[in-house]
Amino acid sequence: MGTDHTPKIVGTVWGLLVLNTLGSAGAKTIVPLPRSLIQMVTMGALVAAFALALAVNLRLRIRASAFLLLLTLLLVASVISSADLESGFGALFRCARLALFVGTLWLLSRWWDGDLTFVRHHIRMYFAVLGSVAAGLVVSPGAAMPELYGGRLVGALWPLTPPQIGQYAAVITGLTVLLVLGRRTDRVSAAVVIVPSLVLLALTHTRTATLGLLIGLALAIGSLVLTSAAARRFFGWAVLCATVAAVGFASALQAWFLRGQSKENFSNLTGRAKVWDALLAAPRTTSEKLFGVGLGDKSFGGLPIDNSWLAVYNEQGLIGVTLVAAIVIVLGGVALLRPPSLSRACAIFLISYCAIASYTEAGLGDASPYLLHLTVAASLLAAPAAATPRSTPDAPRRRVPRWALRSEVT
Repeated sequence: MGTDHTPKIVGTVWGLLVLNTLGSAGAKTIVPLPRSLIQMVTMGALVAAFALALAVNLRLRIRASAFLLLLTLLLVASVISSADLESGFGALFRCARLALFVGTLWLLSRWWDGDLTFVRHHIRMYFAVLGSVAAGLVVSPGAAMPELYGGRLVGALWPLTPPQIGQYAAVITGLTVLLVLGRRTDRVSAAVVIVPSLVLLALTHTRTATLGLLIGLALAIGSLVLTSAAARRFFGWAVLCATVAAVGFASALQAWFLRGQSKENFSNLTGRAKVWDALLAAPRTTSEKLFGVGLGDKSFGGLPIDNSWLAVYNEQGLIGVTLVAAIVIVLGGVALLRPPSLSRACAIFLISYCAIASYTEAGLGDASPYLLHLTVAASLLAAPAAATPRSTPDAPRRRVPRWALRSEVT
């Protein structure tokens, strides 16, 4: 299994999973797209991903994985919480979607061996998504930066919100920087990805993605400092530049960070804290505390929850929160126990980014880009399977003439 070459179709499957997790809610697009059509495309992508993964792994060869086992248990908890239809039939539909998502990941686990294959797939697919965002900005700047979102960048061709775009830009920027430090890509190719991604990230004014990128990179590069001279140089220059920027551009950075909000609005996280307080204060039965109310649209009282832990608590209860926490802790623990390497650094970046973003973004308890990020981390932390030695056939015996076998008498 460890010596199997990863088929190109695996990259196609990963791209379909990325398409499925883009979602159907967001800004108004240049060409109006009915939500039902978008949902049909995204669900069709997931069904196609599962079918292709099954076709390329007909023998159902999988790798044991604590990450996938915990995800499967989370799926079971989701089905239990959704069975009484408290959240409507949509909850069962979301459970079916999560089942196909987890099943596809199980089928892909055959090719998890600690290499950078899925990192490259991840970068390519999300760079393509960002390409569509950039194209929408060029075609219609007004639609791409509407006043409804405070002039922040949105998806004008596919409905994407500023936090989504910021997340994709931050993740592929961080991974590409690590590939450069590990000398797994050249600087020109890296610049083609990093420069436009940072520009789009700046246009989204997404604070969570920016902090996740900076802190995640600091932790990831810190794990390489003792073994990589390139990492030490980059870390030194980064600290120097950050210090200069903090001193010389403090007011500009503060203005960008506040996004024109008052300090009161900033302190309650743009109204998120009010939703969180209402969610925690709502009366719940013992069953709802343990299992939640079933998979929903990550909202409470018609407002987005925007916190992975509270969204999981609302929909999958304390059991769901425990399982999601176990996923993050297990991945983080395995990453800390691995010897320093580029794969480990990429995994640390993805895990830390998801942990930071979970405070103001929902998604850890359902099929989402955050679960895809953690899946890439799990593939990076998988120990390479021992190569099965090929059985060499016995060399054909050479035919010896009968006369040569006679002992010669002198």
